[in-house]
Amino acid sequence: MPPRLNKRQQRELEELEALGGPSQPQDSSSDEESSKLPTKAPPNPGFAALFTPGEEDSADEDSAVAPKSRKKKKKKAAPVVPESPRPPVVKNEKKAAKKAKARERKADKDEFDQALAELSVKYPELQDVANGSNETAATSASLASLLSVSLANLDSEAEMRKFFGARVIQANKSGTSGSARRQTAQRSNLTRPPASWFQTAAREGLSLRALSDEEVDDKLAHHAWDPARDEKWWTVEYTKKYKSVTLAFMKIVYSGDPNGFYGLLQKFPWHGDTLLQLAEVFRHREEYAQAVEYVDRALFSYERAFFGSFNFTTGLNRLDFDHIENRPFFLAVHRQTTDLQRRGCVRTAFEFARLLLSLDPANDPHGALLHLDFLAVKTGMGQWLLDMLDLYSTRRSRPQTKDARADPSLLPGWSYARALALRTAGKSKDPTAGTAALIEAIRDFPSVVPLLADKLDVSLSNTIRSHRDFKIETDGNNLRAPEAALHLLSHLYAQRSSPLWKDEASWFASTVTAEFSSLPTSLPVSLRRQDFLSLYQNLNLRYSIYRHVMVLETTYRRLFSYIPPDVLAVKTLQCDPLPPPTAVTSYNDAFFEGTEDLRAFMPSITARQRAQQGRVLAQMIPDPGVREQLQAFFNAMPEVQERFPEGVVQFAEAAAQMDPEEFEALMLAAMANADAVGANGGGGGMPGNWEDEPAPQEPFNEAGDAEDVREESDEDEEEIAPLPLRVLRNVIGRFWGGNAAVDDSSSDEEDAGNHPRDND
Repeated sequence: MPPRLNKRQQRELEELEALGGPSQPQDSSSDEESSKLPTKAPPNPGFAALFTPGEEDSADEDSAVAPKSRKKKKKKAAPVVPESPRPPVVKNEKKAAKKAKARERKADKDEFDQALAELSVKYPELQDVANGSNETAATSASLASLLSVSLANLDSEAEMRKFFGARVIQANKSGTSGSARRQTAQRSNLTRPPASWFQTAAREGLSLRALSDEEVDDKLAHHAWDPARDEKWWTVEYTKKYKSVTLAFMKIVYSGDPNGFYGLLQKFPWHGDTLLQLAEVFRHREEYAQAVEYVDRALFSYERAFFGSFNFTTGLNRLDFDHIENRPFFLAVHRQTTDLQRRGCVRTAFEFARLLLSLDPANDPHGALLHLDFLAVKTGMGQWLLDMLDLYSTRRSRPQTKDARADPSLLPGWSYARALALRTAGKSKDPTAGTAALIEAIRDFPSVVPLLADKLDVSLSNTIRSHRDFKIETDGNNLRAPEAALHLLSHLYAQRSSPLWKDEASWFASTVTAEFSSLPTSLPVSLRRQDFLSLYQNLNLRYSIYRHVMVLETTYRRLFSYIPPDVLAVKTLQCDPLPPPTAVTSYNDAFFEGTEDLRAFMPSITARQRAQQGRVLAQMIPDPGVREQLQAFFNAMPEVQERFPEGVVQFAEAAAQMDPEEFEALMLAAMANADAVGANGGGGGMPGNWEDEPAPQEPFNEAGDAEDVREESDEDEEEIAPLPLRVLRNVIGRFWGGNAAVDDSSSDEEDAGNHPRDND
């Protein structure tokens, strides 16, 4: 008779029967006896866990006994009959379960392959997958895994806490943070929204859509790329209101007055271009903390638009750089990468650089690869760099296609970084691997050797220094564009990565001396160098190098000599450095066609606000004649109203901060535009009949008492310093003539009675 099974063993047998496995253990006596085994419903696993294996047999019987009876039963309990050895049963059951699951997986795989084969008949494009030749998909999957972003390493504060401690970071934050305006409950993976940020809506004028199949086909044809099956292309779109804000932003940019950005940002605090422009202003002032905050806000504003299927951590989603709506996000990520390196957060900088590359690895429009050769070695991610090189080297070994995609295995910095990574890993594995890789890098790109030697204070023999292949080119005037790009990259790598070679300077010097002590007239041109010169005939890829240097303008200004003059002559904006030659959209008339006036989206000004503005303007400009002239000028100039959407007070405040010549230039430009509109039948011109302008009405409260409204708001007003009245009147007098222009020696009392109304 077989041993009695406890309830847990019975449940395992029932699961095996459901899976189609053996219904009994192999050491049971016969099938007939095993069929007589009772099949009870499994008990509640929560209560079953309270009993030991020996007590499970009598669990049902004991459950009906009162606590006192149970104690008595324990005292007079008969000895329990030992069960048969259990381990063989469990072992055989596990083997059977594994076999059953393996059969199921095989059956599922067969069904999946059969389904693919049937679909391949209906859809020929699936034929390669059905036949098993999915090498492209496997390679792309490997690239996606290498480009996938780690969210945990996007936190620069976490990295800084590792070096300085949490207390130091918290003390620094509490000491530099200003007064909180409104709490933000928004979460972000790219930054840490502080309490001082304004509350933001879900998208703030930005939305995301996937490119249609026709758009993707046009893009691939335009760039001469072969399709990648698993990539998905996206683009950001602007709402009508966001376009109107962008149009106002562009007018401020062309006016050359940075003060206009502040007024625009007060009304629309999450406009990406304005935030990046102000970040650049503060960076030039070396106010880096403020610049970092504006870049963080720009990243946060774009991240709010990344809903749905777009996930920037997978390494599969792409943003189309040819659409200008996407380019501010590229620029924000690039500026964040450079600033993190300046602060010493190199691991976080590596993650942001990898994010920047994953957005468009084929074009690499901002040169993320030129950051990663340094950051991968600096942060101990040398194996990642080697895996990337292995992946792209495998691609290059295939038959050449029409692709002109960025390839890190052809970059001089990556070749030298590979030698350094192998040298670091080879100290415990293969000591000769690093030396062999360094020799190969020198033969492929000898232009790096003298530059790196100068940075490391390594002396080279005259034979090497005087050799034509080791010559240092100071500019690209006498070089073809790909060769100039090669020397630019050599200078860039030597300047940025020389600190990594400080500890390996003797190894570098001994390798160069031993291998190149005697040189032929010219080194044979390696296959890798030929491939580089051929690949970088592509203008888009060269633009990625030029754009990378332009963003790093301050520290790499001297590398501009390797950029062709016709490229430097292109008028570009700080918010869109060097637009790509394949651009689909740009900030031009076609982009802003049908855009509504920004004032249509501004909230209407209440009577109390108009009265308050009138009182503020009266304090700023005590002379009523000049005040009326300024108000009339503001009312007659639509472009000035668009630039200063908060009204004449904002215009007067800006005028107070400008030089007289600058203010005069502003008014002349507005007059010229107004005259052009008037010549085309659109009205305009200077307001000659300023008396016809309606006088501002006093606001009334619900009871009709104007005095009460003034008294309620007078308590909150601050004392306003008057504007330089004589300067302002002189400037206005140059336009309108009459006696508005007076000598600087005239007093305010004389000016008060000498305005155009008195001359009528």
